[in-house]
Amino acid sequence: MSDKVKVMVVDDDKHIAELISLYLMKEGYDTKEVYNGKEALEIFSGYNPNIVILDIMLPGLDGYQVCSSIRKTSNVPIIMLTAKGETFDKVLGLELGADDYMVKPFDSKELVARVKAVLRRYETKTEQKSEGELKFDNLIINSLNYTVNYNGKDLDFPPKEFELLYFLAQHKNQVFTREQLLDKIWGYEYIGDTRTVDVHIKRIREKINGDNNWEVKTVWGVGYKFEVK
Repeated sequence: MSDKVKVMVVDDDKHIAELISLYLMKEGYDTKEVYNGKEALEIFSGYNPNIVILDIMLPGLDGYQVCSSIRKTSNVPIIMLTAKGETFDKVLGLELGADDYMVKPFDSKELVARVKAVLRRYETKTEQKSEGELKFDNLIINSLNYTVNYNGKDLDFPPKEFELLYFLAQHKNQVFTREQLLDKIWGYEYIGDTRTVDVHIKRIREKINGDNNWEVKTVWGVGYKFEVK
C-alpha cells in the first residue's frame, strides 16, 4: 500500500467522492475521502497525499481556502472540481496554485487521464530541481529548495511565482507568450484568460526589481523574457 500513489478526494457529496475513489482505485491508486474543508487540512499532513482532488463548494472552508492553505506548506498537485453552472474563476484558481480543474459531471476516463497528466508534470518539475542553482548579478535562484536570494537576502516566493521565474531564467533571453507560460507552469492547455501570468510577473518584479544586468522584460505584443544584458 505504501508504494501506491495516494490521492486525497475532497468533496462534500459523498456519492461523488466514493465514485471518484472507485475510478482511481481501479487504476491502482490509494484514496482517502474527505467531506469538508477543515477536515481536509487536518488530514492532509498525516495522509501526505501525492495529489489532491478538491471540490470548490465545501462547507466551512471552501476549495479556494483549502488550496491556499495547502500551498503555504506544500507543492503537491491539486485538481479543482466545480459543478456545471457554478461560477469558477480560473484566474483565482491558478493564482492560488491549482494545477488543473474539471467541471462535473465528468467522464471517468478523463478524470484518470488528468490525474496521470498532472502527476507526470509534477514529477518532471521535481526532476528538474536537481539541476541546482541559477546565478546572475545579485540573484541566486535555487531549484533544490525553491529559494530566491536577491542582494544577499532570501525572499519569500510562492511555488508558482518561483517556477515562473526559474523557467524564464533557465531560458534566458528567450521570449515566451502568455499562453506558453500558462501551459509550461500551470499545465493549462487552452486559450483562455492569461491575466494570471501578468499578475505573477508583476509580483516577481516587485520583489527583484533593481539596477542589475538582467530583468524580467515585457516584449510588447508577444510576452515575456528574462533578459541578460
